[in-house]
Amino acid sequence: MRGAQFAELAAFVAVADRGNFSRAAAILGLSTSTLSQTIRSLEARLGVRLFNRTTRSVALTEAGERFLGQVHPALDELGRAIESISASRDTAAGVLRLSVASLAVGLVIDPILPRFRAAYPEVTLDIIVDDSLGDIVDGKFDAGIRIGTRIERDMIAVRVSSDSRLIAVASPAYLAAHPRPETPQELALHNCIRFRKTTGAVDPWSFENGGEKIEVEVEGTLITNNLDLVVRAALDGVGIGYMLETYMDAHIAEGRLVPLLTSWSLPYAGYHIFYPSRHQMPAKLKAFIDFLRLDARRGAPEKPTAPMDNAAAHGVIRLRA
Repeated sequence: MRGAQFAELAAFVAVADRGNFSRAAAILGLSTSTLSQTIRSLEARLGVRLFNRTTRSVALTEAGERFLGQVHPALDELGRAIESISASRDTAAGVLRLSVASLAVGLVIDPILPRFRAAYPEVTLDIIVDDSLGDIVDGKFDAGIRIGTRIERDMIAVRVSSDSRLIAVASPAYLAAHPRPETPQELALHNCIRFRKTTGAVDPWSFENGGEKIEVEVEGTLITNNLDLVVRAALDGVGIGYMLETYMDAHIAEGRLVPLLTSWSLPYAGYHIFYPSRHQMPAKLKAFIDFLRLDARRGAPEKPTAPMDNAAAHGVIRLRA
């Protein structure tokens, strides 16, 4: 339906409801002569007279009555649809679809989940754990969470965790029974707990020392795609684990896990939530981002991982190559 045709139908319903051209024109913000011409154009296009008009009264014809019975419900339904979509602009409600990297679930999602659910009970979080670099727009996601260096250049990104590093760890009990590795190559002598990404890949362990980077193809008797199981297995002395330091902070601080090869630890960029545009952001997404930013401020100071545009002053960065 063209805009002019919609305007004609709205004008017809307004005149029929009020039985008066002047009152209908005032409601529509038109002059009476313009409204009269609009109705004449509609009647000419339909080839029927819709109103019988005199200088004192306006009444629907038989054809006009039938037409009103069909048009009025349709316009009412359209009006309700417009009101509904307008309300959703300001109300955090509905399904929020997120594509989240494995490590980000424990670091970013878990800390805010209970509070977010309590604050916004009408928002349903549909979280897909995905370590691929798929297109969130093509996947019909509202947003994604990845490390800052793996986000497309045309996305808006907001930092939601501090930078960290990848380290190897083991329990005191494991180290009491096995020699402590002094170089990454010595991991070949140990039982290593390996993590399988959602893509199916089991990556080698990467290390860096003074600009020298190496990858080690480790071996071990446990491979899992569950990060918590990696940590539990390391705590239980099964072998050496390899993960983000921030994911194991509490265990390291309390001595349950011992960092290994710390001079070889690999820097790891912080996580960002990213989405296609700031234009008319859904309220449900804005509420979620606000929760993530508040939680990030409780941690280490934010460090931008890419050049920032003017939006950076508000905590939003656009990543560039």
